Amino acid sequence: MDYAELVGFYNNLDRSYFIDNDMKGFASIDSPLPIGYGQTISQPSLVLQMTRLLNPDKSCKVLEIGTGSGYQTALLAEFSREVYTVERIKELAAKAKERLAGLGYTNVFLKIGDGSKGWPENAPYDRIMVTAAAGSIPTDLLDQLANGGRMIIPIGPESLQELQLISKDDGEIIIQPVGLVRFVEMKGKYGWSSSKNE
Repeated sequence: MDYAELVGFYNNLDRSYFIDNDMKGFASIDSPLPIGYGQTISQPSLVLQMTRLLNPDKSCKVLEIGTGSGYQTALLAEFSREVYTVERIKELAAKAKERLAGLGYTNVFLKIGDGSKGWPENAPYDRIMVTAAAGSIPTDLLDQLANGGRMIIPIGPESLQELQLISKDDGEIIIQPVGLVRFVEMKGKYGWSSSKNE
């Protein structure tokens, strides 16, 4: 990925397009904002950082867990061959699909479902972007990561998580911590506690 090209696209991507509530007026602030249903749109600088770390290119098939508003999805779609994105909340998924189509993306495939299970039918993936926090590394997603692939994911408890860049090299899993973050919970079997799992 050409970082200058990424920054240029990021600077021209109107974040307010991905917000349709009373938070729209705050779209230019570098902060997460609520988008309804207990979900947030991530702060722009973190979206940029996570995309840079994932380092997709036009040969990559990408899996995104947590479509949300579609903001992160747009960056992935711009720099990847295909993006398979999973969102559990059908209302958010419908709005994101409409926005992404409005931007002209034809390489995004969206499914409503449990993101903790990934999208095994289209595996393996060269890159996996996870925009919800897990209590532990989801083995389902690791299994769907191609050899030589990269996954970026927040891991840790509700209060604070460690953003991890995970690589797979000939079956060996390499974990690189890249900072502290706070994301909404990944629902399903990798959530913060079994009592909160769906």
